[in-house]
Amino acid sequence: MEVAPGGCTASASAHDPAESVNRGLFTFNRVLDDYALKPVARGYEKLPEPVRGGVHGFVDNFGEPKVFVNDLLQGNLKRSANTLGRFGVNTIFGVLGIFDVAERWGMPHHRADFGQTFGVWGVGDGPVLELPLLGSHNSRDSLGVVMGVLLDPLGGIDSDTYDALATASTVGGVVDGRAEALPLTERLERQPDYYAALRDAIAQRRAVLVSDGRQGDIHSSVDARCATPVGDSL
Repeated sequence: MEVAPGGCTASASAHDPAESVNRGLFTFNRVLDDYALKPVARGYEKLPEPVRGGVHGFVDNFGEPKVFVNDLLQGNLKRSANTLGRFGVNTIFGVLGIFDVAERWGMPHHRADFGQTFGVWGVGDGPVLELPLLGSHNSRDSLGVVMGVLLDPLGGIDSDTYDALATASTVGGVVDGRAEALPLTERLERQPDYYAALRDAIAQRRAVLVSDGRQGDIHSSVDARCATPVGDSL
């Protein structure tokens, strides 16, 4: 599931021809969220900020190779060099990203994924798909999620240690992202139609990220609140 707050500005509208089916799947996803993800995220929020910051940094760092690949595919060479530098610095000096040394050295973090890359290439959003466990995506970003799973730059590493780190990154990313999104989803839940509010917020966020990829500046123009994902670790 992904969310974007109202502070993100972009012109985007969700095309949802299968809305009745999507709403049924959304109900299923919401039950899982209410009884599994959300309680865990609230417990995670009670951890000391340095612990949560370390988890967030580790997850971001583990995802940098995919960001690097997408930077290259988008033609953003400066961004790709920045991402490669971040990964090297934070892996070595930041203890696998637990400490964001690269940020202090002038290498800011930004997001890039395959769905965003397709958008930069001019691929349209396509219809909305509510995916079991993964939440609402347009069809372009649904393909991007699949590509992100299949085309892992480090996926060829045959190591129990790597597998353990990958599992920790996936689990940590889901919990950390859900905790970060709690204030946003709680606000959206107060809307008359939570499904539509969340769907449109996601469409808005994705439009902002595609625009950011087209600009290609290492200092992302995306408001930090717009880059709050739940489930982007895939």
